[in-house]
Amino acid sequence: MIHFVFFFFSTLSLVIIQTVVIPDLSWFSHSFDLMIINVLYLILFSPRYWVPFWLVIIGSMMDSLSGAPFFLHTTAYLCIYLIVFFLRRLVFQRSAVFVFIVSLVSACIYQGLVMFSVFLLQGYKAITATDYRLCIGQVIWAAVGIPVGVWFLEAMHQNFSYAVKQSRRHMARKYRG
Repeated sequence: MIHFVFFFFSTLSLVIIQTVVIPDLSWFSHSFDLMIINVLYLILFSPRYWVPFWLVIIGSMMDSLSGAPFFLHTTAYLCIYLIVFFLRRLVFQRSAVFVFIVSLVSACIYQGLVMFSVFLLQGYKAITATDYRLCIGQVIWAAVGIPVGVWFLEAMHQNFSYAVKQSRRHMARKYRG
């Protein structure tokens, strides 16, 4: 239950930052999908089988909030899940190089699905008119920001778990007498 509360509030805060805070900042024009941070943290650090269900919920929420075609985020998050699920069996999953490579691949998967959906909706002329500097900038920002965000979420989760355990111990000592 503690993990669910943490993931709920981390998802809520990342959604608020992505939809309210970042669009108002002019120097974040190359911002990437911040939910990839939460998605990768869920995939890498929680081995439970409820992760795909949580990813569908996060993807559906982001699909409804964004103007993108429905199931774009859900498909991207589930593709990232499948790739990381199979890759983490081959490589030590908590190494910095692995997290960096997975974040770069995740950003590329997301950008590829965005380009594919633009192609499906508007045809090949939209692909030629696409600002590829924006796409490359988002991938670069993601390659830098996602590993930092994943490690930040891990530290926050450890601190949150420690604070909850300490409060439980304090309450147990206080009411046991």
